[in-house]
Amino acid sequence: MVEDQNFLKVKRYLILLFFFLIFSTNSFSQNYKFKKIVKLNEPWGSSFIKDNELIITEKSGKIKIIDINSQKISDVEHNLNYLEHGQGGLLDVLYKDNFIYISYSENRGDWKSSTSVAKAKFKKNELNFKNIFQAEPPIDSGYHFGSRLAIKDNYLFASAGERGKGMIAQDPTKHPGSIIRINLDGSIPKDNPKFKDKPDWLPEIYQIGIRNPQGLTFSKFDGKIYMSNHGAKGGDWFGEVKKGENYGWKILGWGGKNYSGIPIGPKWKPGFTKAIHYWVPSIATSAITIYKGDEFKEWNGHALITSLKDKSLRKLVFKNTSSIKEEVIFKDEIGRIRDIQVHPNNGKIYFLAGDSLWLMEKN
Repeated sequence: MVEDQNFLKVKRYLILLFFFLIFSTNSFSQNYKFKKIVKLNEPWGSSFIKDNELIITEKSGKIKIIDINSQKISDVEHNLNYLEHGQGGLLDVLYKDNFIYISYSENRGDWKSSTSVAKAKFKKNELNFKNIFQAEPPIDSGYHFGSRLAIKDNYLFASAGERGKGMIAQDPTKHPGSIIRINLDGSIPKDNPKFKDKPDWLPEIYQIGIRNPQGLTFSKFDGKIYMSNHGAKGGDWFGEVKKGENYGWKILGWGGKNYSGIPIGPKWKPGFTKAIHYWVPSIATSAITIYKGDEFKEWNGHALITSLKDKSLRKLVFKNTSSIKEEVIFKDEIGRIRDIQVHPNNGKIYFLAGDSLWLMEKN
């Protein structure tokens, strides 16, 4: 008799759990919907130039303007000397005050390339770019260019990957594997680390020890720059850009291993910058943003992290760094997510994922 009562209790619990999971899944899935705006070819970076227009890059070399209402696509001519090689090509793009900033793998001859940044006055039909930064030295590699752009005040921040060269990220006399900070005209800020307490650093370098930083964003909530790093076999992370500091690659492995399975190093140790949040195994972090808007106003101030590997969008509540809360918003819905943009007025979210531009909005 006691056994029958216990069985009935367990049965009731399982039934309640079943219906709870169904209800939770259905209510969550109905909270948002996707719309495919246009199809593209290897889209990489995007930026709003008007309420209804995005400028986007395709890794293969095209720059396009997309009207998100009419779905019209316009090609933009440009003069960039890019090299599409492996992960390289046209990368991030950012519009600010009638200027376009772009990061790209620049063709430096003999299959050598650099993560470079160029600037052009905005014109709808043609962009005449001039370089304002070149990562030195140029390297024969198709790996780990980074590269994202963010603006804070009159400073341009750019992330430069270590090009698959590992310990080059610990050499501040070389740009690969670092965060770059320059003025918007390409000149060097007088308070960069070199001019304070890092005389051996190149003048453009702001922070070192980074592998493949594919996310970079400015937070309007606390005025800080945040970044994401794409680790090896594990060791992805989200963290703050900090002046004159060192994230530790390739001394640290951030919890990951080499693709061969050989350990890289400890997750963290004193003397190095500690990330806010890590992912082991890797989710292949890509673009990030600190959400600000009305469409999903309950997310204001939270970090949105996109993923290539598991094709997910994750939300991090990170104000209290001793108690990080992570939520998977969706997974495997629209393909590998390369970029994320929040509409400056209504807060709806746009993704470059797979081969398309997508809109995410509430039901």
